[in-house]
Amino acid sequence: MLIGPSVFNFRILREYPNSLQECAWREFLSRSDWASHYTAPEYFLEPFWSGKRPFAVLVSNGDKIVALLTGCHKGNTTFSGVPGRPQVCFDRETDYSGAARALERGILTEADSSELVTVIAWKPLDLQGFRVRALQGNVVLDLTKGPQALFKQLHESRRRNIRYAMKHGVEVFEASSEEELRAYYEVYSRWRHTPRKTIIGAEVSFEVMRDAFRLRDSRRLFLARYQGKIIAGNVLRFLRGGLLEHSANSSLDEYARLKPNDLLIWKTVEWGCAQGFARCSLGGEHPFLQRMGGCVMPVYRHRLDCSYLRWHDNQERLADMCRRFLHKVPPFERQLRRLLGKS
Repeated sequence: MLIGPSVFNFRILREYPNSLQECAWREFLSRSDWASHYTAPEYFLEPFWSGKRPFAVLVSNGDKIVALLTGCHKGNTTFSGVPGRPQVCFDRETDYSGAARALERGILTEADSSELVTVIAWKPLDLQGFRVRALQGNVVLDLTKGPQALFKQLHESRRRNIRYAMKHGVEVFEASSEEELRAYYEVYSRWRHTPRKTIIGAEVSFEVMRDAFRLRDSRRLFLARYQGKIIAGNVLRFLRGGLLEHSANSSLDEYARLKPNDLLIWKTVEWGCAQGFARCSLGGEHPFLQRMGGCVMPVYRHRLDCSYLRWHDNQERLADMCRRFLHKVPPFERQLRRLLGKS
């Protein structure tokens, strides 16, 4: 069903598109900005959305798709993307404002009675009634520079750690068997329960992980090995002709001294260059990733709070007030962080 003004119409899909829809969708991705695996038709093949009712909103201008977002439902919330993974893209030549307003109508139709609607995007969208908040963003590398230039822009400590890992016998290779995937899953499970930090998000079962890695046209796993033992792994997600994304990283604490993660990330960057990707998102902006060079691209959260008395927005305002107060009283902030066990 098509809804909206005569120029920009939207369509909602809740399952893999038919052949005509798929063809139009892929043609759009070839001329869109920030096209990624999670904005491609294969989004519906991912095993992670069980019970979350995945959907896609496709905006058309005439017979061409000009904008798109994908998302899911969780409880009484509807969301598109997370801070490390926006799932919105536009035709580079479309009327940005008009297409964004059509996306808004589409996600509100899909959200129905949800009390919270969230859209994460690489740039601000013209969504009426949504509160826009700039987030810290993600480190993005320009892979067209090539590995030699990218290595030079690494932080000095990162270059040193990469050389150290190689000198001390850490090897990096692409996983190709279920046995190697099981070895990585053991690392992942131990990493999930490390006392060193709190891991956010639900734990993935081996069966779900195995199903995800069967989608080899969009996902690869690189492993770090030391003296025959798998000690770390890095997951890549990608769309050919679009964005390469670092999806997940897990490692064993007792081998951190060997710097396997420094070498892993660098080797996957080299792989991305060899495969012809133009951009690589590292999926975050914390200092470890910033030492890879590149630039931090901001992302923007658009949120519509439909809860009673706008409970979510008011809770966030209170948290912001507390944060500003703590920053004004540094000794109190440091004491509180120590009490909470944070460095």
